[in-house]
Amino acid sequence: MFANARMYSLNPALSAAWRTLLEWVIARAGVEVTVIDYPAPQPLPALWARSDMACAFMCGYPFARALPQPQLLAAPLPSPARYRGRPLYCTDLVVRADSSIATLAEAWGQRLGFTTPESMSGYQAPRRFFAADAAARGGKLFASVVGPLMTPRGVVDAVLTGAADLGPLDSYAHDLLRRHEPQLAARLRVIASTPFTPMPALVGAAGLDREVAERLRAALLEVEAAAELTEARAGLLLRGFARVEPSGYHAGLLAATQADALGYAQLA
Repeated sequence: MFANARMYSLNPALSAAWRTLLEWVIARAGVEVTVIDYPAPQPLPALWARSDMACAFMCGYPFARALPQPQLLAAPLPSPARYRGRPLYCTDLVVRADSSIATLAEAWGQRLGFTTPESMSGYQAPRRFFAADAAARGGKLFASVVGPLMTPRGVVDAVLTGAADLGPLDSYAHDLLRRHEPQLAARLRVIASTPFTPMPALVGAAGLDREVAERLRAALLEVEAAAELTEARAGLLLRGFARVEPSGYHAGLLAATQADALGYAQLA
């Protein structure tokens, strides 16, 4: 069985911190699981479909759609103040710091980047956020859409190189970028953020042994109090993990349904 934190491993330092944390969780749980690398551009849906997945980050939108549904272990509690100690996140809509775009209204008619349609933060959340404006403008907001860019790093690169004028950035990934690559993050500017939705969680395969799942969940809930993880938590901007319910992730399905109802079937 494997564990993986690809979704929030934006650079080698973060990959190392996640490995430290996950290896601690595995040891604490007393289970036979190996932390693996799975770098982009390898497709995350293929990782989530594996029957040997014991503990890996999964976006809430594909989690809610999956049949059979993976086993929900726990969700991160990001430490920055804007999360208020909750297992929630949002999408920051970013432009280059020197861009003339100051508001969303000024972004209409420009080029929008996106990660993949399977992503909540990189596609479905902004689609819902834009839907009413798109309906008012006849169903189209942007001159073109650029993607799939696959990852938050792909969105950042597209905006900074000028391939896209605007991009959706997972807020937790954005905060990690500000912490670990401040000079790069300083070249971006947020013009709006979507409402908060449930944070991507660590999950196991649907067929994962229930005792193994419970041991991993219990170990994740102990991360917050583990003195030996103080440095890793600080580097990951992580307070700890929280138990969450699968029904919370239906928010992603509702957002997609509402965007469809407003006639905004895809980002455009």
